[in-house]
Amino acid sequence: MRLSQLPTGHKAVIVKILGHGAFRKRVMEMGFTRDHEITCLMSAPLRDPIKYKILDYEVSLRRSEADLIEVKPLDEVAADTPRPAADERIIDCDDDIDFHHSHSHKVINVALIGNPNCGKTSLFNIASGAAEHVGNYSGVTVDSKKGYFNHDGYRINIVDLPGTYSLSAYSPEELYVRRYLKEETPDIILNVVDASNLERNLYLTTELIDMDRPMVIALNIYDELLKSGDKLDYQMLGRMIGVPVVPTVTRNGEGLKKLFDTVVDVYEGRCDDVRHVHVKLGAELEQSVTAVKDALKRDEKISREFSPRYLAIKLLEGDSEAERIVKQSSTDAASILQLRDREVKRLKETTDEDVASAVANDKYGFIAGALAETMERNERRQVTATHIIDTFVTSRLFGYPLFAILMFITFWTTFYIGQYPQDWIESGCLWLSNFIGSHMADGPLKDLITDGIIGGVGGVIVFLPNILILYFFISFMEDSGYMARAAFIMDKVMHKIGLHGKSFIPLVMGFGCNVPAIMASRSIESKSSRLITILINPFISCSARIPIYVLLIGTFFETHAALVFLGVYLLGIAVAVVTAKCLRRIVFKKDETPFVMELPPYRMPTMKSTMRHMWWKGEQYLKKMGGIILVGSIIVWALNYFPMHDKAGLSADSDAAVERVDYHTDRIDPSRDSYLEMAGKAINPVLRPLGFGWKATVAAVAGIPAKEIVVSTLGVLYTGDEEVAGEELSERLQAPSIDSCNTFNHANALSFLVFILLYCPCIATLTAIVRETGRWRYGVFAALYNTAVAWVVAFIVYRLALLF
Repeated sequence: MRLSQLPTGHKAVIVKILGHGAFRKRVMEMGFTRDHEITCLMSAPLRDPIKYKILDYEVSLRRSEADLIEVKPLDEVAADTPRPAADERIIDCDDDIDFHHSHSHKVINVALIGNPNCGKTSLFNIASGAAEHVGNYSGVTVDSKKGYFNHDGYRINIVDLPGTYSLSAYSPEELYVRRYLKEETPDIILNVVDASNLERNLYLTTELIDMDRPMVIALNIYDELLKSGDKLDYQMLGRMIGVPVVPTVTRNGEGLKKLFDTVVDVYEGRCDDVRHVHVKLGAELEQSVTAVKDALKRDEKISREFSPRYLAIKLLEGDSEAERIVKQSSTDAASILQLRDREVKRLKETTDEDVASAVANDKYGFIAGALAETMERNERRQVTATHIIDTFVTSRLFGYPLFAILMFITFWTTFYIGQYPQDWIESGCLWLSNFIGSHMADGPLKDLITDGIIGGVGGVIVFLPNILILYFFISFMEDSGYMARAAFIMDKVMHKIGLHGKSFIPLVMGFGCNVPAIMASRSIESKSSRLITILINPFISCSARIPIYVLLIGTFFETHAALVFLGVYLLGIAVAVVTAKCLRRIVFKKDETPFVMELPPYRMPTMKSTMRHMWWKGEQYLKKMGGIILVGSIIVWALNYFPMHDKAGLSADSDAAVERVDYHTDRIDPSRDSYLEMAGKAINPVLRPLGFGWKATVAAVAGIPAKEIVVSTLGVLYTGDEEVAGEELSERLQAPSIDSCNTFNHANALSFLVFILLYCPCIATLTAIVRETGRWRYGVFAALYNTAVAWVVAFIVYRLALLF
């Protein structure tokens, strides 16, 4: 039978993986190999995907992918065949690559490598004192983080590499880790292993053993292993595999001193547990590995970069990155690849099993044998808190309502509770502006500081409390493991629009800020799904647009403010969905990566880690204040201030300024207009069909550097003062003027809201798109496509509003 047919609560044994390519490779690396027991736990609320338990951890698969796994019900399976003992699968090896260290300086370069969710980044934070984001779902660390600290007279440079299940050429994270090991050659690899999920985590360890690099294993989350009642002789395990093992608990720092003492001992060559071993594969497979390895060893350049045995195994598995390395590094690449092809053909004929499957089976056999010798399992398994919580969180009846309630609480707290500190900051900015205004002589410098700098940046920094509160909730959901469940229950919906379940996480983060949300899309293995997620993220309404919504909705739609506010957010989501479907059908037709995502156990986040993550996002926001928003505010102020013309003769009274501005028509008048006014009037014919006056056009253009600038620009154009009270600006927006096209009404206010929601992303978002995709064309596409969509939708909304 197929795994998709296994009833909920029933167990089976894996017989065969029928899929091919990336799916087959990934599931085998995650433990879906022959004779492994698997349990069907539950289906998502829409019956897809399905959650399974294998190797004491939980994973979700879509039904279409579970249908590619052949299983046999447990009651039909005969008694298990005993695994070979661990020592039968380990042989000493002294003919592989030998690394030498220069100890002239007491500096040790350490690379942290491990599976997602193993506590690697937590260890990095505690050791180095850094404040990197720690999340309880795959793909949090999407780039390397560097730090250092001193330990017993040594300076230890530590690098936190992305979480990876193996060292294959499957995902960007795996390629990044492998290339880092090739190019940087760290002194010590610190392999962080989740002690509560040893069998799956040790698969990566076997690949690191194949690479033959100096290594120490951090047996992390050791307290959970003890709580489960399992007993592990980790010292014996370390001696068997030739790698010292040190238990740690990164949540409280337990075991870290001993861990880095061991790192120093291995570096200095005084650790007795260290010896080079390799996992002995099946006889036929070993014969092929040896043949290819010997050919590689004859090329000294390749041997300097990677262990020939590791590279030989990867070549036999058909690894594209290994082939690239051989072609670039070896003068005899053609003959090596021909030898590889002959051996693959021979193995297929003699074993009737492809190499990747055989390697995964043998390595998991080695792991099972090693644990059989060193681990005593507690047979009386108790129902965990994770299972109890998931009964409600991922159920059909409660899953979506609970998600909706969590989102409502998050946004309600963000907007209503955040209003109090927001008012305090706003009052502080106003006091500072008045203080400087009353103590400085009139002139351009005073206007620059009060209107351009304090007015522009101050008008945006008031929303810092909202940003912090929003990211506090997002951080808590990430750290606890709930975000992975949200992706699980939303995968069916995301799949309908051509996206991956993991796309849901960056899209939710987009409600805070599109920039970190786009960065978070790196965790999506599928290149096409990753690109689509990046390109539709700007349609998700970020917090920078909130001041615009509050101003216009409060002014023109106060009676139905909540409905209009919700409608704006839903419109952005709808446009994102339509765009995703179009991109999937027209541009990115192939989704090459399946939905295979680990569902980590729930863990209560520490307040320290949650606050660290919240402040990290707040720090990014503040840096944005001091960068692009400051520059953008100054540019907008300068364009509106110059040329001065008759401004010197005008009274400082804002009413006089307004009277002068209102006197203007839609025709450009160089003798009276500022540069900003002239630019707005020149562009306005394009936006006039949307009901925009030139002032609205100028505000929209000014919002391209940062959407937060829109409100301050409206303040300048309608009142002559960026720090005007909200009530006065609301009155000015509605007040009839000589230039009637600049008067806002319900129709063009709604059109303006829609246009601001959908048009060109801010400069920071465009930069993130270009950086994450590696192509300028995607940034240009986002700017042009989003603006075109905004024009069309705003035009339709404006015409419909005029009718009603």
